Amino acid sequence: MGDITRIFFATDLHGSDKCYLKFLNAGKFYKSNVLIMGGDITGKLMIPIVKDPNGRYHATYSDSRREASNETELKELESSIRMSGFYPYHTTPEQMAEMQHNEAKVEALFKQVMLENVRRWVEMAEQRLNGTGISVYITGGNDDLAEITPILQGSSFVIDPEEKVIDLTDRYQMLSTGWSNPTPWKTPRETTEGELGKKIDGMASQIRDFKRTIFNIHVPPYDSGLDICPRLDANLKPIIVGGEIAVGPAGSTAVRSAIEKYQPLVGLHGHIHESKGFVKIGKTFCVNPGSEYSEGILRGVLVDLEDSKVKNFLLTQG
Repeated sequence: MGDITRIFFATDLHGSDKCYLKFLNAGKFYKSNVLIMGGDITGKLMIPIVKDPNGRYHATYSDSRREASNETELKELESSIRMSGFYPYHTTPEQMAEMQHNEAKVEALFKQVMLENVRRWVEMAEQRLNGTGISVYITGGNDDLAEITPILQGSSFVIDPEEKVIDLTDRYQMLSTGWSNPTPWKTPRETTEGELGKKIDGMASQIRDFKRTIFNIHVPPYDSGLDICPRLDANLKPIIVGGEIAVGPAGSTAVRSAIEKYQPLVGLHGHIHESKGFVKIGKTFCVNPGSEYSEGILRGVLVDLEDSKVKNFLLTQG
């Protein structure tokens, strides 16, 4: 591709093995040597695989009961759970009964299996892509616990660019954060608009040339068209107006202000799964590829950079 730098960006995989494997294969498939995952990498649910007294196994998820009678079927069951973005956990009927009355133990077990899966993902990237010339950047998002950071930063191959300015190439720099403005769900990486703005400003002070800079910021800019989602009431239920679900912007005013102020070359965003699209804010090309992780569909975007301009881009799914 000569002097063109091709980036593949995806976000909001939420633990889906199917989407993650596609992400790892995207470099070779799309001939991109820069892979960026923009946050919310961990799953939301642990699925118990119960070993019954008769030696068989069963698990219930997606409103159906799945069974396994031997090791081959058990591995297939585990894989099916992981592909759906859930975490398998082996247990017994007695342990299940105990956990029903011990919320703290369930939370501790969930954190354990979630962190184990992040380690497994890092190892998969190291094994499949180390030595290929493809760089992998993964940061957490607002849904991701702080405990994933030492795992990402402990890799000698995967790079966690959180709250850093890094050189993607000798021409392009990238500023990154997975933090968001407040959400109704009170997720782990949320802060005020003022503090989010300070984080971005602190990193921006290290930029050499904004015309050759990527803002990899999980939350999209406010009222950009990349942040439209259902409005919720105090009980987190969709607000109905005129018989239809009311929608509105949920992005960050701090992110919008930073983009308007600094005018980077590209803004890479996610967070709002249903708001796939692209838009120009001043001279900045901003994009949210959306997410359909629960369907095993990897949504992403290819961005070709040439000098200080976006030469081409392509929203992808598969």
